[in-house]
Amino acid sequence: MKFIKSLLTSCLGTVFGIGAFIGIIFLIAATFGGGTPQTKPNSVLVLSFDDMIPELSNNTAVNPMEFSSWSKQTIGLHDILDLIEYAKTDKNIQGIYISSSGLPGGLATAKKIRDKIEEFKETGKFVYAYSSYFTQKGYYLASVADSVFVHPMGGVDFSGFSGQIMFYKGMMDKIGLKPRIFYAGKFKSATEPFRRKDMTPENRLQVSEYLHGSYRLFLEKIAGNRNTTANALYALADSGAIQDAEDAEENGLVDGLRYKDQVLTTIRSRLGVPEDKKIQSVSIGKYYSMNSNKLRKIGDRDIVAVVVAEGSIVDGQGENGSIGGDKYAKIIRKLRRNDKVKAIVIRVNSGGGSALASDIIWRELEMAKAQGIPVIASMGDVAASGGYYISAGADRIYAEDNTITGSIGVFGMLFNSRELYEDKLGLTMDTVKTGQFSAMGAGSYFDYTDKEAAMIQKSVDQIYMTFKERVAEGRGMTVAEVDSVAQGRVWLGTAALKNGLVDTLGGLSDAVDDAVSRANLAKYKIRYYPEVKTFQEELKANLLGEQATINVDMKQVREQAIREELGEHARMYDALKKVKEMKGIQARLPYELVIE
Repeated sequence: MKFIKSLLTSCLGTVFGIGAFIGIIFLIAATFGGGTPQTKPNSVLVLSFDDMIPELSNNTAVNPMEFSSWSKQTIGLHDILDLIEYAKTDKNIQGIYISSSGLPGGLATAKKIRDKIEEFKETGKFVYAYSSYFTQKGYYLASVADSVFVHPMGGVDFSGFSGQIMFYKGMMDKIGLKPRIFYAGKFKSATEPFRRKDMTPENRLQVSEYLHGSYRLFLEKIAGNRNTTANALYALADSGAIQDAEDAEENGLVDGLRYKDQVLTTIRSRLGVPEDKKIQSVSIGKYYSMNSNKLRKIGDRDIVAVVVAEGSIVDGQGENGSIGGDKYAKIIRKLRRNDKVKAIVIRVNSGGGSALASDIIWRELEMAKAQGIPVIASMGDVAASGGYYISAGADRIYAEDNTITGSIGVFGMLFNSRELYEDKLGLTMDTVKTGQFSAMGAGSYFDYTDKEAAMIQKSVDQIYMTFKERVAEGRGMTVAEVDSVAQGRVWLGTAALKNGLVDTLGGLSDAVDDAVSRANLAKYKIRYYPEVKTFQEELKANLLGEQATINVDMKQVREQAIREELGEHARMYDALKKVKEMKGIQARLPYELVIE
């Protein structure tokens, strides 16, 4: 076995070494390849969204064994918005071509991109959208265009929103896995799939409220660009009127049925390009490479630090795309000790996670406020549970109208696997204890006694009370007032504004403006944290002897292989993986709402 392990390690090292060598060649070529290319005159900016859109560029986990990802740029939401803003005044960009059937991410992300394209149109430059088939979010984005075209044999999904929750209790009953669940808040439904086979009335109520609310906002946005009303659009969806491309055209959802070459002819005509000439186009990725150095204010100025907290909140350091409690506490600590940092904006796009890590981050933000540094919170697609916890103490909280927030509640979940071991696998276990509580953390074979269960529930209740006290202190409310809107209940941004959980509806730019005003700044630059490096930048740092973190994480490699094999079903794997990795009491959103 040692020989096999050594052989596999050696093979892996060889493969990685070859890949690293190739990466070095590409890095050298990129570094000395003649400078950054420029956008050609009379060009079209092409927006095509195939990958997930993180808040922060490249803030995603990278599979080091997938060499094609080394040079890949994952453009974040705020850089996308800045690039569209820059394109407004770029004399070489004449218009935008939306070539995307869908849009990864949440509705708040889609709304911000859509609003920025709306601003782009005000310059008089054109926007066209085309796809062979539009998902609902894809059409939501495309509907902002001057003209929307779809393939004659394609279509538009316009059926309305629905949310499904998978319940695991029946499966666990069959294999003999029994959950022990402790929670606080009658709406805290994160544990429902493990203790029930259907939704509680409370959970069904909250899902129905924010689903219908999100859908109404969705329809109102589309109606504003398609010369119709939200009620008329609702009637189309509810009657099943949109079955194919012709239905979409007849009911005014699209402006024509076209093949791609016909759409390109339309764009060519708008640009004044002859039929035999190629349209000059630039993808959002290439446009980022050309102009990323122009997106940030430079110079020796005061700093507004935007700390982007996206992904699950986890203990320790975490990885790219997650919020490690210790990692983010260190970032905020460095910022508050930096004399040039005059304000902090915490940008949250997280459904929560570890209650302990959430409290660690909250504490550092409180210490920044105590130093006189303004702290403003800006919520993205979701800022719920632990995501709300780290936002609660901010001087002001901004949310989008379709942000999912709240979920002020906590839970703990443990599994008793004795029946699985004994009846299904034939395994038994015995133990010796020095005291009646000595085996509480020894594993999942022995069930908890009533006294042990009471101790765990007490801990959950205490953390829930602390959560409510944090919110009450930050929001200027009483604990009783917080409790009335807490209980683990999920709220849409518009509802959260009414019940006092957020202060203002707005985006990151509004939060930054608020921070600038509070800090009384005239000249400043915006810096985003954590400072994420691409794989190439990490490789370059290693070559130059600088600090870098290139690691071959075999666990990550295996997980990537599993996700690729599962395809669209990978979400279920990720959900179970999150449960497996939960440690301690959790302040986590009950589920992930996916709208296509």
